[in-house]
Amino acid sequence: MFKEINPKEIEGNLIKAISDEWMLISAGDESGYNTMTASWGFAGEMWGNDSVVAMIRPQRYTMEFFDKNDYFTLSFYGDNKDIHRVCGSKSGRDVNKTELTGLTPTFSDNTIYFDEARLVLICKKQYVSRLEEDCFIDKEPLKWYNDKDYHYMIIGKIEKVLIKE
Repeated sequence: MFKEINPKEIEGNLIKAISDEWMLISAGDESGYNTMTASWGFAGEMWGNDSVVAMIRPQRYTMEFFDKNDYFTLSFYGDNKDIHRVCGSKSGRDVNKTELTGLTPTFSDNTIYFDEARLVLICKKQYVSRLEEDCFIDKEPLKWYNDKDYHYMIIGKIEKVLIKE
């Protein structure tokens, strides 16, 4: 069972949650969806809204669902890395991640999230842009892009925050 809270009431350090706990980025609906593990992104204030930034490489299957849908979720699962081992290493094109992880999908608020999450951020896309090599002032981060598969940066307005009761 989830309870809705204000984004400013999220407890804990979101930087630590994203980088150490990791998260699932999910998009889609009952007709089709995908989810993937991510440990890059951030949250803050943008354009007068509580917002998040999700980062997705162009070849990820999840990106196809971002292109088709206006809403997405970021969800957190505590120390359960088993979910992330599957969702971070296997493609939804090849396997059913929901079956492999035992996650229970919920379709609500124009998107998907999973009942096992401890925290869910339901977000509406506001801006999508692909990172460009020429825009890197500091060239050190380019080491992450040997294949020049620069991430898409998706800014989303946080529309709802759900925490496990």
